[in-house]
Amino acid sequence: MRTRFWATTAAATMAAVLASGSAWAESVLTIGMTAADIPRTSGQPDQGFEGNRFTGIPMYDALTHWDLSSETEASVVIPGLATEWSVNPDDTTKWTFKLREGVTFHDGSPFNAEAVVWNVEKVLDDEAPHFAPDQVGATASRMPTLRSARAIDELTVELTTSQPDAFLPLNMTMLFMASPTHWQSLYDAVDAGVTDPTERAAAAWTAFAANPSGTGPFKGETLVPRERFEMVRNENYWDPARTPTIDRVVLVPLPDANARTAALLSGQVDWIEAPAPDVIPRIESQGNVIYANPQPHVWPWQLSFVEDSPWLDKRVRHAANLCVNREELRVLLGGYMGVPQGTVNEGHPWWGNPSFEIKYDPDAARALMEEAGFGPDNPLSVTVQTSASGSGQMQPVTMNEYVQQNLAECHFDVNLDVIEWNTLFNNWRAGAKSEGARDADAINVSFATMDPFFAMVRFVSTETFPPVSNNWGFFGNDEFDALIAEARTSFDDADRDAALARLHARVVEEAPFVWIANDVGPRAMSPRVGNVVQPKSWFIDIAPMTLDDDT
Repeated sequence: MRTRFWATTAAATMAAVLASGSAWAESVLTIGMTAADIPRTSGQPDQGFEGNRFTGIPMYDALTHWDLSSETEASVVIPGLATEWSVNPDDTTKWTFKLREGVTFHDGSPFNAEAVVWNVEKVLDDEAPHFAPDQVGATASRMPTLRSARAIDELTVELTTSQPDAFLPLNMTMLFMASPTHWQSLYDAVDAGVTDPTERAAAAWTAFAANPSGTGPFKGETLVPRERFEMVRNENYWDPARTPTIDRVVLVPLPDANARTAALLSGQVDWIEAPAPDVIPRIESQGNVIYANPQPHVWPWQLSFVEDSPWLDKRVRHAANLCVNREELRVLLGGYMGVPQGTVNEGHPWWGNPSFEIKYDPDAARALMEEAGFGPDNPLSVTVQTSASGSGQMQPVTMNEYVQQNLAECHFDVNLDVIEWNTLFNNWRAGAKSEGARDADAINVSFATMDPFFAMVRFVSTETFPPVSNNWGFFGNDEFDALIAEARTSFDDADRDAALARLHARVVEEAPFVWIANDVGPRAMSPRVGNVVQPKSWFIDIAPMTLDDDT
Protein backbone atom coordinates (compact mmCIF):
# COMPACT_ATOMS: atom_id res chain seq x y z
CA MET A 1 0.00 0.00 0.00
CA ARG A 2 1.33 3.41 -0.99
CA THR A 3 -0.18 5.99 1.35
CA ARG A 4 1.17 9.38 2.39
CA PHE A 5 -0.43 10.37 5.67
CA TRP A 6 -0.38 14.04 6.65
CA ALA A 7 -3.22 14.47 9.05
CA THR A 8 -3.98 15.29 12.65
CA THR A 9 -6.44 13.06 14.48
CA ALA A 10 -8.12 14.24 17.63
CA ALA A 11 -6.76 12.78 20.85
CA ALA A 12 -9.20 11.44 23.40
CA THR A 13 -10.45 14.51 25.29
CA MET A 14 -13.70 13.04 26.54
CA ALA A 15 -12.67 13.20 30.21
CA ALA A 16 -12.36 16.96 29.98
CA VAL A 17 -15.67 17.20 28.17
CA LEU A 18 -17.46 15.10 30.74
CA ALA A 19 -15.92 17.06 33.58
CA SER A 20 -17.53 20.17 32.12
CA GLY A 21 -20.99 18.54 32.03
CA SER A 22 -23.99 20.09 33.65
CA ALA A 23 -24.56 19.35 37.32
CA TRP A 24 -28.18 20.47 37.32
CA ALA A 25 -31.31 18.77 36.03
CA GLU A 26 -31.02 19.60 32.36
CA SER A 27 -31.68 17.45 29.35
CA VAL A 28 -28.32 17.32 27.54
CA LEU A 29 -27.71 15.83 24.09
CA THR A 30 -24.03 15.13 23.35
CA ILE A 31 -22.92 14.56 19.75
CA GLY A 32 -19.64 13.06 18.54
CA MET A 33 -18.81 14.70 15.20
CA THR A 34 -16.40 13.47 12.54
CA ALA A 35 -14.79 16.93 12.42
CA ALA A 36 -11.43 17.48 14.14
CA ASP A 37 -12.51 20.90 15.42
CA ILE A 38 -15.67 22.78 16.25
CA PRO A 39 -17.16 24.21 13.04
CA ARG A 40 -17.08 28.00 12.87
CA THR A 41 -19.85 29.44 15.06
CA SER A 42 -20.00 33.04 13.80
CA GLY A 43 -22.63 32.56 11.12
CA GLN A 44 -21.04 30.82 8.11
CA PRO A 45 -19.66 27.46 9.31
CA ASP A 46 -16.59 25.74 8.00
CA GLN A 47 -15.95 21.95 8.20
CA GLY A 48 -18.11 21.36 5.13
CA PHE A 49 -21.78 20.60 5.56
CA GLU A 50 -21.13 19.03 8.95
CA GLY A 51 -20.67 22.64 10.03
CA ASN A 52 -24.05 23.60 8.56
CA ARG A 53 -25.61 20.61 10.27
CA PHE A 54 -24.29 21.38 13.76
CA THR A 55 -23.50 25.10 14.12
CA GLY A 56 -25.40 26.56 11.16
CA ILE A 57 -28.95 25.17 11.10
CA PRO A 58 -29.34 24.91 14.91
CA MET A 59 -28.31 28.51 15.69
CA TYR A 60 -29.14 30.41 12.54
CA ASP A 61 -31.82 30.77 9.91
CA ALA A 62 -31.60 31.61 6.23
CA LEU A 63 -34.14 33.24 3.95
CA THR A 64 -35.02 29.80 2.60
CA HIS A 65 -34.79 26.46 4.40
CA TRP A 66 -34.58 22.81 3.41
CA ASP A 67 -37.61 20.86 4.61
CA LEU A 68 -36.12 18.22 6.95
CA SER A 69 -39.42 16.96 8.36
CA SER A 70 -39.90 13.79 6.28
CA GLU A 71 -37.88 10.62 5.94
CA THR A 72 -39.85 9.44 2.89
CA GLU A 73 -40.22 12.56 0.72
CA ALA A 74 -37.38 14.38 -1.01
CA SER A 75 -36.22 17.46 0.87
CA VAL A 76 -37.36 20.64 -0.89
CA VAL A 77 -36.89 24.36 -0.33
CA ILE A 78 -39.49 26.00 1.93
CA PRO A 79 -39.89 29.47 3.48
CA GLY A 80 -37.47 30.35 6.26
CA LEU A 81 -36.93 33.95 7.27
CA ALA A 82 -38.54 34.84 3.94
CA THR A 83 -42.19 33.92 3.56
CA GLU A 84 -42.28 34.30 -0.23
CA TRP A 85 -40.07 35.30 -3.13
CA SER A 86 -40.37 36.08 -6.82
CA VAL A 87 -38.21 37.07 -9.76
CA ASN A 88 -38.85 40.31 -11.61
CA PRO A 89 -40.28 39.25 -15.02
CA ASP A 90 -38.88 42.42 -16.64
CA ASP A 91 -35.40 41.96 -15.19
CA THR A 92 -34.65 38.40 -14.12
CA THR A 93 -31.46 39.46 -12.32
CA LYS A 94 -33.65 40.93 -9.56
CA TRP A 95 -35.56 38.99 -6.92
CA THR A 96 -37.92 40.25 -4.23
CA PHE A 97 -38.04 38.45 -0.87
CA LYS A 98 -40.80 39.18 1.65
CA LEU A 99 -39.57 38.71 5.21
CA ARG A 100 -41.16 37.09 8.23
CA GLU A 101 -42.62 39.55 10.73
CA GLY A 102 -41.80 39.54 14.46
CA VAL A 103 -38.51 37.59 14.35
CA THR A 104 -35.74 38.67 16.72
CA PHE A 105 -32.10 37.72 17.07
CA HIS A 106 -30.91 36.02 20.25
CA ASP A 107 -29.70 39.40 21.58
CA GLY A 108 -33.26 40.79 21.21
CA SER A 109 -32.64 43.00 18.18
CA PRO A 110 -35.10 42.77 15.28
CA PHE A 111 -34.56 40.79 12.10
CA ASN A 112 -35.42 42.97 9.11
CA ALA A 113 -34.40 43.90 5.57
CA GLU A 114 -31.38 45.90 6.74
CA ALA A 115 -30.14 42.79 8.55
CA VAL A 116 -30.32 40.85 5.27
CA VAL A 117 -28.33 43.56 3.49
CA TRP A 118 -25.73 43.47 6.29
CA ASN A 119 -25.38 39.70 6.02
CA VAL A 120 -24.95 39.82 2.24
CA GLU A 121 -22.26 42.47 2.70
CA LYS A 122 -20.38 40.42 5.30
CA VAL A 123 -19.31 37.97 2.57
CA LEU A 124 -19.57 39.98 -0.67
CA ASP A 125 -18.47 43.55 0.09
CA ASP A 126 -14.81 43.74 1.04
CA GLU A 127 -15.22 47.45 1.81
CA ALA A 128 -17.95 46.87 4.40
CA PRO A 129 -16.70 47.49 7.96
CA HIS A 130 -18.00 44.07 9.02
CA PHE A 131 -16.57 42.13 6.05
CA ALA A 132 -15.53 38.65 7.24
CA PRO A 133 -12.84 37.20 4.93
CA ASP A 134 -12.80 33.85 6.72
CA GLN A 135 -16.52 33.38 5.98
CA VAL A 136 -16.26 34.10 2.27
CA GLY A 137 -14.87 30.77 1.07
CA ALA A 138 -17.67 28.75 2.65
CA THR A 139 -20.36 31.07 1.32
CA ALA A 140 -19.66 33.02 -1.85
CA SER A 141 -18.93 29.87 -3.85
CA ARG A 142 -22.35 28.54 -2.80
CA MET A 143 -24.24 31.56 -4.17
CA PRO A 144 -21.92 32.61 -6.99
CA THR A 145 -24.23 34.96 -8.89
CA LEU A 146 -25.48 37.01 -5.92
CA ARG A 147 -24.04 40.52 -6.10
CA SER A 148 -25.98 42.81 -3.78
CA ALA A 149 -29.00 43.36 -1.55
CA ARG A 150 -31.20 46.42 -1.12
CA ALA A 151 -33.81 47.09 1.56
CA ILE A 152 -37.08 48.18 -0.03
CA ASP A 153 -38.93 48.52 3.26
CA GLU A 154 -38.70 46.99 6.74
CA LEU A 155 -39.79 43.54 5.58
CA THR A 156 -38.90 43.53 1.87
CA VAL A 157 -35.49 43.06 0.33
CA GLU A 158 -34.33 42.99 -3.28
CA LEU A 159 -31.46 40.69 -4.25
CA THR A 160 -29.54 41.29 -7.48
CA THR A 161 -27.59 38.63 -9.37
CA SER A 162 -24.86 39.02 -11.98
CA GLN A 163 -26.94 37.10 -14.52
CA PRO A 164 -30.40 35.51 -14.65
CA ASP A 165 -30.24 32.66 -12.15
CA ALA A 166 -33.21 30.40 -11.42
CA PHE A 167 -31.13 28.61 -8.77
CA LEU A 168 -30.97 31.60 -6.37
CA PRO A 169 -33.75 30.54 -3.91
CA LEU A 170 -31.93 27.21 -3.40
CA ASN A 171 -28.57 28.95 -2.98
CA MET A 172 -30.02 31.24 -0.29
CA THR A 173 -30.39 28.28 2.10
CA MET A 174 -26.63 28.74 2.62
CA LEU A 175 -26.56 32.37 3.81
CA PHE A 176 -27.16 32.31 7.58
CA MET A 177 -28.34 35.51 9.22
CA ALA A 178 -26.19 36.84 12.07
CA SER A 179 -27.14 39.82 14.23
CA PRO A 180 -25.75 43.17 13.03
CA THR A 181 -26.60 44.84 16.35
CA HIS A 182 -24.73 42.24 18.38
CA TRP A 183 -21.69 42.40 16.09
CA GLN A 184 -21.61 46.20 16.30
CA SER A 185 -21.67 46.08 20.11
CA LEU A 186 -18.69 43.72 20.06
CA TYR A 187 -16.89 45.94 17.54
CA ASP A 188 -17.43 48.96 19.79
CA ALA A 189 -16.10 47.01 22.77
CA VAL A 190 -12.77 46.11 21.14
CA ASP A 191 -9.76 47.53 22.98
CA ALA A 192 -9.39 51.20 22.05
CA GLY A 193 -5.75 50.53 21.24
CA VAL A 194 -6.82 48.52 18.17
CA THR A 195 -7.36 51.36 15.71
CA ASP A 196 -7.04 49.54 12.40
CA PRO A 197 -10.63 48.88 11.17
CA THR A 198 -9.74 45.49 9.67
CA GLU A 199 -8.15 44.34 12.93
CA ARG A 200 -11.12 45.64 14.93
CA ALA A 201 -13.52 43.79 12.63
CA ALA A 202 -11.55 40.55 13.00
CA ALA A 203 -11.54 40.96 16.79
CA ALA A 204 -15.29 41.56 16.77
CA TRP A 205 -15.90 38.40 14.71
CA THR A 206 -13.69 36.41 17.11
CA ALA A 207 -15.78 37.69 20.01
CA PHE A 208 -18.96 36.93 18.03
CA ALA A 209 -17.83 33.31 17.58
CA ALA A 210 -17.56 32.93 21.36
CA ASN A 211 -20.91 34.64 21.91
CA PRO A 212 -22.96 34.18 18.73
CA SER A 213 -26.36 35.63 17.95
CA GLY A 214 -28.63 34.30 15.25
CA THR A 215 -32.37 33.72 15.07
CA GLY A 216 -32.27 29.90 15.30
CA PRO A 217 -33.79 27.40 17.73
CA PHE A 218 -30.58 27.13 19.78
CA LYS A 219 -28.31 29.80 21.27
CA GLY A 220 -24.53 29.39 21.45
CA GLU A 221 -23.21 29.46 24.99
CA THR A 222 -19.74 27.88 25.51
CA LEU A 223 -16.95 27.45 22.98
CA VAL A 224 -13.73 25.58 23.74
CA PRO A 225 -11.89 25.17 20.42
CA ARG A 226 -11.05 21.57 19.46
CA GLU A 227 -12.84 20.34 22.60
CA ARG A 228 -16.54 21.24 22.73
CA PHE A 229 -19.27 23.68 21.88
CA GLU A 230 -22.48 24.03 23.89
CA MET A 231 -25.82 25.43 22.77
CA VAL A 232 -28.97 26.02 24.84
CA ARG A 233 -32.54 26.08 23.65
CA ASN A 234 -34.20 29.26 22.42
CA GLU A 235 -37.59 29.01 24.07
CA ASN A 236 -38.79 32.05 22.11
CA TYR A 237 -38.06 30.64 18.66
CA TRP A 238 -40.47 31.89 15.99
CA ASP A 239 -41.49 28.42 14.69
CA PRO A 240 -43.41 26.38 17.30
CA ALA A 241 -42.74 23.15 15.36
CA ARG A 242 -39.00 23.67 15.82
CA THR A 243 -38.92 25.15 19.31
CA PRO A 244 -36.64 22.74 21.22
CA THR A 245 -37.49 20.74 24.30
CA ILE A 246 -33.85 19.64 24.76
CA ASP A 247 -32.17 22.10 27.12
CA ARG A 248 -28.59 21.79 25.94
CA VAL A 249 -26.65 20.34 22.99
CA VAL A 250 -22.93 19.60 23.33
CA LEU A 251 -20.78 19.09 20.24
CA VAL A 252 -17.54 17.11 20.58
CA PRO A 253 -14.95 16.68 17.79
CA LEU A 254 -14.12 12.97 17.44
CA PRO A 255 -12.58 12.41 13.99
CA ASP A 256 -11.45 8.86 14.73
CA ALA A 257 -14.22 6.30 14.15
CA ASN A 258 -12.99 4.02 16.95
CA ALA A 259 -12.94 6.92 19.42
CA ARG A 260 -16.48 7.88 18.42
CA THR A 261 -17.67 4.32 18.85
CA ALA A 262 -16.03 3.95 22.26
CA ALA A 263 -17.63 7.21 23.39
CA LEU A 264 -21.09 5.99 22.36
CA LEU A 265 -20.70 2.52 23.87
CA SER A 266 -19.52 3.99 27.18
CA GLY A 267 -22.41 6.44 27.31
CA GLN A 268 -20.18 9.51 27.01
CA VAL A 269 -22.06 10.71 23.92
CA ASP A 270 -25.61 10.10 22.73
CA TRP A 271 -25.02 10.33 18.99
CA ILE A 272 -22.13 9.63 16.63
CA GLU A 273 -21.73 10.36 12.95
CA ALA A 274 -20.41 7.73 10.52
CA PRO A 275 -19.91 4.74 12.84
CA ALA A 276 -17.34 2.20 11.70
CA PRO A 277 -19.32 -0.49 9.79
CA ASP A 278 -17.65 -3.44 11.53
CA VAL A 279 -18.82 -2.28 14.97
CA ILE A 280 -22.43 -1.56 14.03
CA PRO A 281 -23.62 -4.99 15.30
CA ARG A 282 -22.04 -4.26 18.68
CA ILE A 283 -23.54 -0.78 18.74
CA GLU A 284 -27.00 -2.20 18.06
CA SER A 285 -26.52 -5.01 20.60
CA GLN A 286 -26.42 -2.36 23.34
CA GLY A 287 -29.80 -1.00 22.27
CA ASN A 288 -28.52 1.94 20.23
CA VAL A 289 -30.32 2.82 17.01
CA ILE A 290 -28.75 3.19 13.56
CA TYR A 291 -30.44 5.76 11.36
CA ALA A 292 -29.77 5.80 7.60
CA ASN A 293 -31.52 7.02 4.47
CA PRO A 294 -30.43 7.54 0.86
CA GLN A 295 -29.13 11.07 0.49
CA PRO A 296 -28.69 13.45 -2.44
CA HIS A 297 -24.97 12.95 -2.18
CA VAL A 298 -22.09 11.49 -4.16
CA TRP A 299 -18.69 10.26 -2.97
CA PRO A 300 -16.37 10.57 -6.00
CA TRP A 301 -12.90 11.21 -7.22
CA GLN A 302 -12.90 14.59 -8.97
CA LEU A 303 -10.33 14.47 -11.77
CA SER A 304 -7.71 16.95 -12.92
CA PHE A 305 -7.75 18.34 -16.46
CA VAL A 306 -4.62 20.47 -16.15
CA GLU A 307 -1.76 20.07 -18.61
CA ASP A 308 -0.24 16.58 -18.60
CA SER A 309 -2.98 15.15 -16.36
CA PRO A 310 -3.32 11.36 -16.77
CA TRP A 311 -7.09 11.86 -17.00
CA LEU A 312 -7.11 13.91 -20.23
CA ASP A 313 -7.79 10.70 -22.17
CA LYS A 314 -11.49 9.87 -21.87
CA ARG A 315 -10.70 6.16 -22.27
CA VAL A 316 -8.79 6.32 -18.98
CA ARG A 317 -11.66 8.12 -17.24
CA HIS A 318 -14.17 5.55 -18.47
CA ALA A 319 -11.84 2.69 -17.50
CA ALA A 320 -11.59 3.90 -13.90
CA ASN A 321 -15.37 4.14 -13.66
CA LEU A 322 -15.69 0.57 -15.00
CA CYS A 323 -13.11 -0.91 -12.61
CA VAL A 324 -14.73 -0.15 -9.26
CA ASN A 325 -16.73 -3.03 -7.77
CA ARG A 326 -19.30 -0.91 -5.98
CA GLU A 327 -21.50 -3.79 -4.87
CA GLU A 328 -18.55 -5.39 -3.09
CA LEU A 329 -17.67 -2.02 -1.55
CA ARG A 330 -21.23 -1.78 -0.27
CA VAL A 331 -20.76 -5.14 1.50
CA LEU A 332 -17.49 -3.85 2.99
CA LEU A 333 -19.43 -0.90 4.41
CA GLY A 334 -22.03 -3.14 6.01
CA GLY A 335 -24.64 -2.24 3.41
CA TYR A 336 -24.54 1.45 4.36
CA MET A 337 -23.89 2.80 0.87
CA GLY A 338 -25.75 3.52 -2.34
CA VAL A 339 -24.46 2.64 -5.81
CA PRO A 340 -24.22 5.69 -8.08
CA GLN A 341 -25.09 5.84 -11.75
CA GLY A 342 -23.76 9.38 -12.03
CA THR A 343 -24.26 12.50 -9.96
CA VAL A 344 -27.97 11.56 -9.82
CA ASN A 345 -29.47 8.17 -10.57
CA GLU A 346 -32.02 6.86 -13.04
CA GLY A 347 -35.51 8.10 -12.17
CA HIS A 348 -34.29 11.52 -11.04
CA PRO A 349 -35.66 14.44 -13.11
CA TRP A 350 -32.08 15.38 -14.02
CA TRP A 351 -30.99 11.87 -15.08
CA GLY A 352 -31.03 12.34 -18.85
CA ASN A 353 -30.23 8.72 -19.88
CA PRO A 354 -26.48 9.12 -20.61
CA SER A 355 -24.92 6.88 -23.25
CA PHE A 356 -22.05 5.84 -20.95
CA GLU A 357 -23.12 3.37 -18.25
CA ILE A 358 -21.31 3.41 -14.93
CA LYS A 359 -20.99 -0.23 -13.90
CA TYR A 360 -18.43 -2.88 -12.92
CA ASP A 361 -16.83 -4.29 -16.07
CA PRO A 362 -13.09 -4.84 -15.43
CA ASP A 363 -12.55 -6.58 -18.78
CA ALA A 364 -13.84 -3.53 -20.64
CA ALA A 365 -11.77 -1.31 -18.35
CA ARG A 366 -8.56 -3.23 -19.09
CA ALA A 367 -9.29 -3.11 -22.82
CA LEU A 368 -9.67 0.66 -22.69
CA MET A 369 -6.47 1.06 -20.69
CA GLU A 370 -4.53 -1.15 -23.11
CA GLU A 371 -5.93 0.84 -26.03
CA ALA A 372 -4.66 3.97 -24.25
CA GLY A 373 -1.18 2.45 -23.97
CA PHE A 374 -1.13 0.99 -20.45
CA GLY A 375 -0.76 -2.58 -19.21
CA PRO A 376 0.52 -4.85 -16.41
CA ASP A 377 4.10 -3.77 -17.00
CA ASN A 378 3.23 -0.15 -17.70
CA PRO A 379 0.53 0.94 -15.22
CA LEU A 380 -0.75 4.50 -15.09
CA SER A 381 0.37 6.24 -11.89
CA VAL A 382 -2.21 8.58 -10.30
CA THR A 383 -2.26 10.34 -6.93
CA VAL A 384 -5.54 10.98 -5.11
CA GLN A 385 -5.80 13.47 -2.25
CA THR A 386 -8.29 12.53 0.45
CA SER A 387 -8.89 12.95 4.19
CA ALA A 388 -8.80 10.75 7.26
CA SER A 389 -12.34 11.81 8.26
CA GLY A 390 -14.78 14.65 7.75
CA SER A 391 -18.28 15.70 6.77
CA GLY A 392 -19.83 13.22 4.34
CA GLN A 393 -16.49 11.49 3.80
CA MET A 394 -17.93 8.19 5.07
CA GLN A 395 -14.92 5.90 5.73
CA PRO A 396 -12.43 7.65 3.43
CA VAL A 397 -9.21 5.73 4.04
CA THR A 398 -10.88 2.31 4.01
CA MET A 399 -12.85 3.14 0.88
CA ASN A 400 -9.92 4.63 -0.99
CA GLU A 401 -7.69 1.69 -0.16
CA TYR A 402 -10.38 -0.61 -1.54
CA VAL A 403 -10.63 1.42 -4.77
CA GLN A 404 -6.84 1.46 -4.94
CA GLN A 405 -6.85 -2.36 -4.97
CA ASN A 406 -9.67 -2.45 -7.55
CA LEU A 407 -7.88 -0.17 -9.97
CA ALA A 408 -4.62 -2.10 -9.64
CA GLU A 409 -6.41 -4.86 -11.55
CA CYS A 410 -7.00 -2.45 -14.45
CA HIS A 411 -3.45 -1.15 -14.92
CA PHE A 412 -3.64 1.77 -12.47
CA ASP A 413 -1.03 2.47 -9.79
CA VAL A 414 -2.92 4.61 -7.24
CA ASN A 415 -1.14 6.61 -4.53
CA LEU A 416 -3.14 8.13 -1.67
CA ASP A 417 -2.28 11.47 -0.09
CA VAL A 418 -4.24 11.58 3.18
CA ILE A 419 -4.54 14.99 4.84
CA GLU A 420 -6.68 16.68 7.48
CA TRP A 421 -10.30 17.27 6.45
CA ASN A 422 -10.51 21.06 6.68
CA THR A 423 -7.20 21.37 4.79
CA LEU A 424 -8.59 19.10 2.09
CA PHE A 425 -11.77 21.17 1.93
CA ASN A 426 -9.77 24.39 1.49
CA ASN A 427 -7.60 22.72 -1.17
CA TRP A 428 -10.78 21.75 -3.01
CA ARG A 429 -11.48 25.37 -3.81
CA ALA A 430 -7.83 26.26 -4.42
CA GLY A 431 -7.68 23.82 -7.32
CA ALA A 432 -5.40 21.24 -8.90
CA LYS A 433 -2.80 23.89 -9.80
CA SER A 434 -2.36 25.07 -6.21
CA GLU A 435 0.56 24.24 -3.96
CA GLY A 436 -1.83 22.49 -1.58
CA ALA A 437 -2.76 19.96 -4.27
CA ARG A 438 0.78 18.56 -3.96
CA ASP A 439 0.66 17.32 -7.56
CA ALA A 440 -2.46 15.24 -6.97
CA ASP A 441 -4.29 14.05 -10.07
CA ALA A 442 -7.64 13.73 -8.31
CA ILE A 443 -9.31 14.89 -5.12
CA ASN A 444 -11.81 12.94 -3.02
CA VAL A 445 -14.36 15.33 -1.51
CA SER A 446 -17.96 14.17 -1.24
CA PHE A 447 -20.68 16.67 -2.07
CA ALA A 448 -24.40 17.31 -1.91
CA THR A 449 -26.55 17.07 -5.01
CA MET A 450 -29.80 18.61 -3.82
CA ASP A 451 -29.55 21.73 -5.95
CA PRO A 452 -28.27 22.12 -9.52
CA PHE A 453 -25.39 24.41 -8.72
CA PHE A 454 -24.07 22.10 -5.99
CA ALA A 455 -24.69 18.97 -8.00
CA MET A 456 -23.21 19.91 -11.36
CA VAL A 457 -22.70 23.54 -12.31
CA ARG A 458 -19.77 24.34 -10.01
CA PHE A 459 -17.81 21.34 -11.34
CA VAL A 460 -18.20 21.81 -15.10
CA SER A 461 -18.42 25.56 -15.71
CA THR A 462 -15.49 27.65 -16.95
CA GLU A 463 -16.87 30.41 -14.68
CA THR A 464 -16.23 28.30 -11.55
CA PHE A 465 -12.53 27.61 -12.03
CA PRO A 466 -10.60 28.09 -8.76
CA PRO A 467 -10.62 30.19 -6.70
CA VAL A 468 -14.18 31.15 -7.69
CA SER A 469 -15.70 27.79 -6.76
CA ASN A 470 -15.07 24.05 -6.65
CA ASN A 471 -14.14 23.21 -10.25
CA TRP A 472 -10.94 21.77 -8.77
CA GLY A 473 -9.87 20.02 -11.95
CA PHE A 474 -10.51 22.93 -14.37
CA PHE A 475 -13.01 20.94 -16.45
CA GLY A 476 -15.26 22.90 -18.83
CA ASN A 477 -15.80 24.20 -22.34
CA ASP A 478 -18.25 26.19 -24.45
CA GLU A 479 -20.64 23.25 -24.76
CA PHE A 480 -21.02 22.87 -21.00
CA ASP A 481 -21.28 26.62 -20.45
CA ALA A 482 -24.16 26.73 -22.95
CA LEU A 483 -25.96 23.83 -21.27
CA ILE A 484 -25.58 25.54 -17.89
CA ALA A 485 -26.87 28.86 -19.25
CA GLU A 486 -29.95 27.08 -20.63
CA ALA A 487 -30.73 25.57 -17.22
CA ARG A 488 -29.94 28.70 -15.22
CA THR A 489 -32.27 30.86 -17.34
CA SER A 490 -35.19 28.39 -17.26
CA PHE A 491 -37.56 29.75 -14.62
CA ASP A 492 -40.22 27.11 -15.36
CA ASP A 493 -39.57 23.97 -13.27
CA ALA A 494 -40.22 21.47 -16.08
CA ASP A 495 -38.06 23.36 -18.55
CA ARG A 496 -35.28 23.67 -15.99
CA ASP A 497 -35.38 19.92 -15.21
CA ALA A 498 -35.19 19.09 -18.93
CA ALA A 499 -32.19 21.37 -19.38
CA LEU A 500 -30.48 19.87 -16.33
CA ALA A 501 -31.11 16.36 -17.68
CA ARG A 502 -29.27 17.29 -20.86
CA LEU A 503 -26.42 18.67 -18.77
CA HIS A 504 -26.22 15.58 -16.55
CA ALA A 505 -26.14 13.20 -19.51
CA ARG A 506 -23.14 15.02 -20.94
CA VAL A 507 -21.39 15.12 -17.55
CA VAL A 508 -21.64 11.33 -17.22
CA GLU A 509 -20.52 10.79 -20.80
CA GLU A 510 -17.44 12.98 -20.38
CA ALA A 511 -16.75 11.57 -16.88
CA PRO A 512 -14.88 14.32 -15.03
CA PHE A 513 -15.40 12.12 -11.95
CA VAL A 514 -14.96 8.56 -10.89
CA TRP A 515 -18.35 8.03 -9.21
CA ILE A 516 -17.79 5.58 -6.37
CA ALA A 517 -20.55 5.75 -3.75
CA ASN A 518 -23.68 7.47 -2.52
CA ASP A 519 -23.89 8.09 1.21
CA VAL A 520 -26.89 6.97 3.25
CA GLY A 521 -25.77 9.02 6.25
CA PRO A 522 -25.49 6.31 8.91
CA ARG A 523 -25.47 7.71 12.43
CA ALA A 524 -25.83 5.85 15.70
CA MET A 525 -27.90 7.20 18.58
CA SER A 526 -28.75 6.24 22.10
CA PRO A 527 -32.32 4.93 22.44
CA ARG A 528 -33.04 7.87 24.72
CA VAL A 529 -32.95 10.21 21.73
CA GLY A 530 -36.49 10.44 20.36
CA ASN A 531 -38.44 12.07 17.55
CA VAL A 532 -35.52 11.55 15.15
CA VAL A 533 -36.28 12.15 11.48
CA GLN A 534 -33.46 11.07 9.17
CA PRO A 535 -34.49 12.92 5.99
CA LYS A 536 -33.39 12.27 2.44
CA SER A 537 -30.93 15.10 2.88
CA TRP A 538 -27.36 15.79 3.88
CA PHE A 539 -28.80 17.70 6.83
CA ILE A 540 -30.78 16.69 9.90
CA ASP A 541 -32.81 18.84 12.30
CA ILE A 542 -31.90 18.62 15.98
CA ALA A 543 -34.57 21.10 17.11
CA PRO A 544 -37.63 18.76 17.22
CA MET A 545 -35.74 15.89 18.89
CA THR A 546 -36.49 14.76 22.44
CA LEU A 547 -34.55 13.09 25.24
CA ASP A 548 -35.88 10.40 27.56
CA ASP A 549 -33.65 10.07 30.59
CA ASP A 550 -35.55 6.96 31.73
CA THR A 551 -34.54 4.85 28.69
